[in-house]
Amino acid sequence: MEFKNLGFLSGILTPIWLIVGVTVAGALYPGYSQFNQALSELGAIGAPTHLISPMINNYPLGVLFALFGTSIIKEFPYSKLARFTGVLIVIHGVGSITAGYFSCDVGCNPQRPSESQIIHNLSGLVMFLSLVIASGVWVHLGPKLVESKALGIFSLLCTLLAIVVLPPMILAIESGLGFGLYQRLNYGASVVWVAGLAYVLFKRNSSRS
Repeated sequence: MEFKNLGFLSGILTPIWLIVGVTVAGALYPGYSQFNQALSELGAIGAPTHLISPMINNYPLGVLFALFGTSIIKEFPYSKLARFTGVLIVIHGVGSITAGYFSCDVGCNPQRPSESQIIHNLSGLVMFLSLVIASGVWVHLGPKLVESKALGIFSLLCTLLAIVVLPPMILAIESGLGFGLYQRLNYGASVVWVAGLAYVLFKRNSSRS
């Protein structure tokens, strides 16, 4: 299998890996609430899944994102915008690994955050911005570069969903009620977009082989 198709398959795999990894880690964390608690709490300092969560979530997902982003860069050597989105997705992968290595503090919302918490938060911000910007760019690239209006519309819907759930997610930080749901909608929209784009590019590349 050529490298580009391996990267595209990596992108398709990301939401499946995320769902399985978070489900397994959540099952190993007594009392953990997928509805209320942040994803980061699975790897927080002092959590029962502190060591295993980044091993089955952040690190492998980071590699999958990096492979997919690199494949986009190789697939579109003459499109600066497309290569830019590939770089953003690689950056997202690096952010995932960094967020896993630098764990958040207990509860992930301390009044006096540690250095690890600060780096974790910055990594999370980079992860959010990288995929939202990339999906926003593909609203334009879908119909223009790969002649797929459906991909453009899909990219728009995923981008809007990731942004729309931000306000209620931020409001839920203090109360904790529903934060996990909003965060999963926010991140899930971007990860599903990655898989959708990867599927389109995989089919496109395979049809030329």
